[in-house]
Amino acid sequence: MANEELRLVESAQRGDIESFNALVRLYEGRVYNLCYRLLGDADSAADAAQDAFLSAYRHLRAFRGGSFRSWVLRIATNVCYDALRARQRRSIVSLDAAVETTPEEAAPLQLANTAESPDEFALRRELARAIEAGLAQLPVDQRLVVVLCDLQGLTYEEIAEVTGANVGTIKSRLSRGRARLRDVLRQGELLPLRFRHKGEE
Repeated sequence: MANEELRLVESAQRGDIESFNALVRLYEGRVYNLCYRLLGDADSAADAAQDAFLSAYRHLRAFRGGSFRSWVLRIATNVCYDALRARQRRSIVSLDAAVETTPEEAAPLQLANTAESPDEFALRRELARAIEAGLAQLPVDQRLVVVLCDLQGLTYEEIAEVTGANVGTIKSRLSRGRARLRDVLRQGELLPLRFRHKGEE
């Protein structure tokens, strides 16, 4: 994948639109997923993801190697931070508002698994909704690292590339974010009953 990514980046830097479109197809799911979880609604996430890729295209010649995925996720993160600051200034959207419905592409935990029963699928959907609501209550810096690490599977080093923070800071934010998420889920009784009982045993 790294060699293919590099080939596409180099071709796109020479002006090949199709190569850039291929890069978009590779990472549009991850970028949208990140934007959705930071901003909390589908329309804002779609706008932010589009802005991120437009910015990436405009600044493509400035990309000097490394991970294109980390680079474009960093651009998306900055776009989301700008959007959150604009919301704060307008004071019309609460960052503490619970997420209502999670699109399938933004919640891989909800994807159907033919090996599970309808009850298991329903329980997993309930758990995913609880996690979404809990994530929405985290400070944005903690939410970001939890999403990148626990939901997108990035390493500490990759998260450092995305956020511009050092690995020690990443670990600290991740630890605090996980702990706060657990507290929110338990205290607010957002977790499905079966999972609350497991955690309390």
